[in-house]
Amino acid sequence: MSAVPDRSGARPGVAAFDFDGTLVPGDSLAPFLRRLLGPRALPAIGASTPAMAGAYRHGGRDAAKAALLSRILAGVHADTVERHGRAYGPGLQHRIRPAMRQRLDWHRSRGHRLVLVSASLAAYLEPFGAAVGFDEVIATRLEVNAAGHLTGRLLGANVRGEEKAVRLRTAIGEEPVELWAYGDSAGDTEMLAMADHPMRVGRRAKPPASP
Repeated sequence: MSAVPDRSGARPGVAAFDFDGTLVPGDSLAPFLRRLLGPRALPAIGASTPAMAGAYRHGGRDAAKAALLSRILAGVHADTVERHGRAYGPGLQHRIRPAMRQRLDWHRSRGHRLVLVSASLAAYLEPFGAAVGFDEVIATRLEVNAAGHLTGRLLGANVRGEEKAVRLRTAIGEEPVELWAYGDSAGDTEMLAMADHPMRVGRRAKPPASP
């Protein structure tokens, strides 16, 4: 992946970043669930495996994730999730890949709008985004009932694949922009396809040149 010079100046710049595998290596959800649920996290995840496998066969990764969360988070108080999210999220900034930190700095120095677009949970990505300086965080949300407990269902769709592109288009609005998008997986394909400057990152991608 190589840096693309900002030449036009005619349109406002927007830089959209995926999170897991792009901004930071690896997965962020499992460590958060372990933090949230404590010693019962691993047994609960293990017990959810058959349901996840069945859901995956019928509905792919989105359905498997929904099956997992419905079984391990239903009944957890939303305040507990928020508290753990506030504690966990900001610490993730120390995991940002050096090359991605350079890209964030490059976009920020040019006044570009920074948008985080991820299937991971808003509960911890919003505190992360605030700590790092993102202008907007688009992430997966959890449904809360009238008593303040999680239902185990997602609030809206999982922010992956086409949903990433839909949410990003909504965030951008009708104003023409020059869009950079950074992603590492098949779940980022639609977001990358809508960008003026799609940047595929990861183990097989070349690191970006210094701006």
